[in-house]
Amino acid sequence: MKTENQNFVSGETVISIKDLYKSFGDNHVLYGVNLEVHNKENVVVLGRSGSGKSVLIKIICGLLKPDSGSVNVLGKEVELLNDRELQQLRLQIGFSFQNSALYDSMTVKENLDFPLSRHSKHLSRKERMLQIESVLDDVGLLQTMNQMPSELSGGQRKRIGIARTLILRPKIMLYDEPTSGLDPITSTEINNLINHVRHKFNTSSIIITHDLSCAKSTGDKVAMLFDGKFIKQGSFEEVFSSDDERIQNFYQYNFINN
Repeated sequence: MKTENQNFVSGETVISIKDLYKSFGDNHVLYGVNLEVHNKENVVVLGRSGSGKSVLIKIICGLLKPDSGSVNVLGKEVELLNDRELQQLRLQIGFSFQNSALYDSMTVKENLDFPLSRHSKHLSRKERMLQIESVLDDVGLLQTMNQMPSELSGGQRKRIGIARTLILRPKIMLYDEPTSGLDPITSTEINNLINHVRHKFNTSSIIITHDLSCAKSTGDKVAMLFDGKFIKQGSFEEVFSSDDERIQNFYQYNFINN
């Protein structure tokens, strides 16, 4: 098992999920899920609404407990961690929410400073400001520092949400529907940003989406979730060359131009 200070090498497994089950009463949401994410790999989880995609990433973060199975993240068995250990693990996991989750009463700068001042208390105000400027530059929005979230476009809010997640330099990024509600041009910009984040910050990522363009642009591996289990995993081409009628129907419903 890795210690907190050890780094993972390229190709090594950073998330390992085995025989995962989760139900809410009689609703069986996850039914024997198996998934591996390797270091610096982007894995796209595709599925219809209600297929269990969001439940899966909440279990990875320790926000929900599985009924059975194991979830190992960065060398740690999540379900065995106490509250303090779980909090430490979460600091290494960046969660990009579907709605960006910015504080409306704070400027962009204050939104980014909030997690820094709370979790990186060793940094001076000047050092925090340098990090804020750097990460805003990484997402191409340095000029928005003193703006309020209400003054930003939907795409800009998505970018700022990603910047706030990156400010703590997580090892893993979890993206929840990153292109939802965006026009095609802005969606392409967000897809490019996800790839940029992986290369610049050496992150491993799970990208939850039903957007096939996003899946094709960002995913090293695609995992198709249907009725609580993965029915196909592989490259985008491997998954959608399947004769499985469920996969073909999903593709036709979400048709994209190649």
